[in-house]
Amino acid sequence: MYDKCLICNRPFERAEPLENAPAGRRMAYDPARGRLWAICRGCKRWSLAPIESRWETLEAMERLVRDRGRLLAETDNISLLRAGRAEIVRVGRAGLAEEAWWRYGRELRERRHRHKKLTTAAAVGAAAAGLGSFATGGMSFVTAWLLWDNLPHAAVGAARWLRFGRTAWRGQARCGRCLMRIGSLRFRDRGRLGLSAREGQLEVTVPCGWCRRAGRWDGAGCVLPVQEGAGVLGRTLAYHHFSGASGRRVREASRLIEVVGGPAQVPSKVAPSSRPLDALGRVGRIALEIAVHEERERRLLEMEVAELEAHWREEEALAEIIDGELTPLPSRPVPLTGPNAGGWAREPEPAGRRPDGMR
Repeated sequence: MYDKCLICNRPFERAEPLENAPAGRRMAYDPARGRLWAICRGCKRWSLAPIESRWETLEAMERLVRDRGRLLAETDNISLLRAGRAEIVRVGRAGLAEEAWWRYGRELRERRHRHKKLTTAAAVGAAAAGLGSFATGGMSFVTAWLLWDNLPHAAVGAARWLRFGRTAWRGQARCGRCLMRIGSLRFRDRGRLGLSAREGQLEVTVPCGWCRRAGRWDGAGCVLPVQEGAGVLGRTLAYHHFSGASGRRVREASRLIEVVGGPAQVPSKVAPSSRPLDALGRVGRIALEIAVHEERERRLLEMEVAELEAHWREEEALAEIIDGELTPLPSRPVPLTGPNAGGWAREPEPAGRRPDGMR
């Protein structure tokens, strides 16, 4: 099978060790027509696999999608799925329920692993420096212990500052109650960020420092536009969960998302009325971050799958010419139905057509 793109000659990166499969991280197939392509990540063109080596691979692709496939997005004509490291474009609906929350749940667990590596490295470095200085008399035992105890937290704080900075939001707005100007929101004040689900949309309110000091809360702060508020909330939650989440917390948040009916219903569940971010609880904040990220990724996936469908229409027209006219086969494999579903059989060539494709 192909190891390089037929158009730009760029090597494919192998993702799934399927027999006779194209060596690409993104593959496409049509189980009804018997097409199999490798999609180049560089030029975005589709390389059609030779017809004589597709059929067993198509069966393996269907098993892979059925057993390990996760639906990312779909249209009436194609489905975009992920199985392990491979991204698969399946022509036709996959018949799988979309579970968008699992993608970001994995990201939270990976953050947890990175956080542990960072703190462990900082602790080992602090211990080595402290023991060396203590042994040579340059540092007391108490100082060495304080260095070992605080350096991991300082390393995490520095990494978080390098990633996000100090400010969650900057703008020019006025408080809805006292009309004082609100120009920024620092991450250290993130717990007072106001949230409220109204008519299916999540409203994000930047708190007013003057009203807070005066003890006035009703109508205080400025409500951000929906898209801007979603971006600020996603950034704030990512800062708050910089150290990630344990597998147990992610599973609890996932169960919450399933119970309420999907990521779109999470805001109305965790923030049915106006409340600060601190009042949501750990599981609620994790579920809300997954929901906010899923909404943003859903819009991107909708654009990507529309582009893939346009490419598929072009490549299908070429594949029909190649398979129907240029491939010298006396018969055409078709999918079996009934008790032998999942296999392939040979369909007799229509009368009057020669094996070389000529009438």
